[in-house]
Amino acid sequence: MVTVVASVDLPVDEKLTIKKNSIKGDGGSKRFCLLTGLHGDELEGQLVCHMVQQRINQNIKDFHGTIDIYPALNPLGIDSITRGIPAFDLDMNRIFPGETNGTMTEYIASKILEDSSGADFALDVHASSIFIRELPQVRIPPKFKSQVIDYAMLLNMDLLWIHSNTSVQENSLVYTLNQNGTPAAVIDMGIGMSCTSAFALQLTEGIFCLLKKMGMWSGKTITPRQPVCSDQESDMTMLVSKTAGFFVRQSECGKRVKKGEPLGQIINPLEGVVLAQINAPRDGLLFTLREYPIVEIGSTLGRILNEGN
Repeated sequence: MVTVVASVDLPVDEKLTIKKNSIKGDGGSKRFCLLTGLHGDELEGQLVCHMVQQRINQNIKDFHGTIDIYPALNPLGIDSITRGIPAFDLDMNRIFPGETNGTMTEYIASKILEDSSGADFALDVHASSIFIRELPQVRIPPKFKSQVIDYAMLLNMDLLWIHSNTSVQENSLVYTLNQNGTPAAVIDMGIGMSCTSAFALQLTEGIFCLLKKMGMWSGKTITPRQPVCSDQESDMTMLVSKTAGFFVRQSECGKRVKKGEPLGQIINPLEGVVLAQINAPRDGLLFTLREYPIVEIGSTLGRILNEGN
């Protein structure tokens, strides 16, 4: 059943409306929330919402409890292919818990939080920016590790990152949900303004593994892959550009690389010279890799989960 979570008037007789679709199975009292679209240029979650609903609708007898699906928490951003809310230059994932009597954006945030709070588990699905590609990963705030980690391990992701990343910091949706007693995690995968179908399917399979563990799904599931876990800052090496230029990849996101292995070059197309050779500083899992080739000093080139020397 489709219902309205929040609606506000816009200029020229228009409305901003956020909707959810609720599916109720036969029996079961547990509730799962699948949220996505906080950033308008991150589209991986849209396909996940479709895949999850399609499987449940085709096998409704195997579903027990309630799933609430929110495919577009920032509909203006999705319509305009904008990360934040257009005209406000505002990141929606930085304004929670919001304020019922506040500005338009604060009101929307408060209604989203109010509607999704109290679930047995909530999952906020993101993609990366247009600049870098991310290996499918689940991120949880370190402060709430104990109440989330058992759920996170079932989601069929390649990496479990327990880290105060911006997507799970204070004032994010997931941090605030956890703070209010609703276990929640963030998924980050793929690349902005695109959709990697294989990643969406990978997460969909993981969601059904989690639903089965929660007693909400009695149908078939896979055996979820066990993610590599990182819960210390020292586990990860960040690669940043020390020069401006054109980045040419020589590796692939998700590859296990050896120390000294070529990851890419920064070239100068005007003069036809190589400005920098980027090699792996140590053995590890290359879980983030630059996709957009134009780089400046300080641009992120990749992240390696350290394994070995």
